[in-house]
Amino acid sequence: MARTPTVRVLSAIRDAPRAAWNALGGAPFLEWEWLDLLEESGCVRAETGWLPQHLLIHDGERLLGACPLYVKGHSMGEFVFDQGWAAAAHRGGIAYYPKLLVAVPFTPATGPRFLAAPDAHGVVANTVAAVLEGLCRDQGYSSAHVNFCTPGDAEALAARGWLRREGVQYHWENAGYATFDDWLAALRHKRRNQVRRERRELAEQGVEIVALAGDDIPQALVPTLFRLYREHLRDFAWGQEYLNRRAFDLIWERWRHRLCAIVARRHGEVIAGTINVQTPDAFYGRYWGAFHALRHLHFNVCYYAAIEHCIRHGIRRFEPGAGGEWKHMRGFDAAVTVSMHHVAEPRLRAAVADFLAGERDAVAGEVAWLDERAAYKRDAPGGEKD
Repeated sequence: MARTPTVRVLSAIRDAPRAAWNALGGAPFLEWEWLDLLEESGCVRAETGWLPQHLLIHDGERLLGACPLYVKGHSMGEFVFDQGWAAAAHRGGIAYYPKLLVAVPFTPATGPRFLAAPDAHGVVANTVAAVLEGLCRDQGYSSAHVNFCTPGDAEALAARGWLRREGVQYHWENAGYATFDDWLAALRHKRRNQVRRERRELAEQGVEIVALAGDDIPQALVPTLFRLYREHLRDFAWGQEYLNRRAFDLIWERWRHRLCAIVARRHGEVIAGTINVQTPDAFYGRYWGAFHALRHLHFNVCYYAAIEHCIRHGIRRFEPGAGGEWKHMRGFDAAVTVSMHHVAEPRLRAAVADFLAGERDAVAGEVAWLDERAAYKRDAPGGEKD
């Protein structure tokens, strides 16, 4: 490519051409419609600490790439926790905020962060990185962060000297199971019986769980799903209500083709539920809540019913979200997540680089230990049988 790409900065995703943005591909959370409804609902705006500054990369009239970019006034809603870095910067007299963030708001799901035409990823990644580095240098931003990025994005940034950070999530992989019992057969005897017992005990309490996808989700259910979302947040002192009722309405109106709501009812009354996002290949657990604290309700609604839905529809991967080491005991495998960081101030960069080296070693050790345990999910020959 002979010409230098041009960069356009947008203060709202609505200013980007919808079809052209979506044609660049990417995970569902990078779709124009999702980013737009977050902004239209008011969940993402300068007043909430998310100032949109989206980038479009052009070669003449051709759109080569795009990037969801925000100026952040805090570190909430990112799921890559850097408040410790901010505290260290404060102690050193360094202003950490505002900072630059390339990510999907409130969403700890890996996906491309540099959307690019098929032949343009290298150009787009380097152009965006140069823009971010230049903004830090010329406008005084402390740092730029690219969260939950793909290996290709990470490699492009690593080549420019960005710092790599790793984390651990727990994902389920569909090994071609025909039925839920086929998946259970892949677990050790103890875990297999545990799952069966937890499903049986909930059913004995009169609880019915159903999965509703797309147009099968009634509009009348939306207020209940929002109440469940808020109910869950009340259980945690650190809970943040990132989405408002308007966002829930817009998600149903404009994006329900991506939704799967798993709902638990007892005596016809909704008592719990979770909102999930799906594609033909992947299933993402998002928002959970319950009005009644029943034993095993969370595992059944959030995990077992979701796995059964994935098997029934041939969905290959289930990412239930951040945290939750107990997922590993229920058939989920450790998966490394990656974020990349450009820290402009030399002293802070040195401290962060030292911290990340130790953190990566700890993550590698944790994953190795979990993988070793996962190798024994199946019973050894001659072991206990059902």
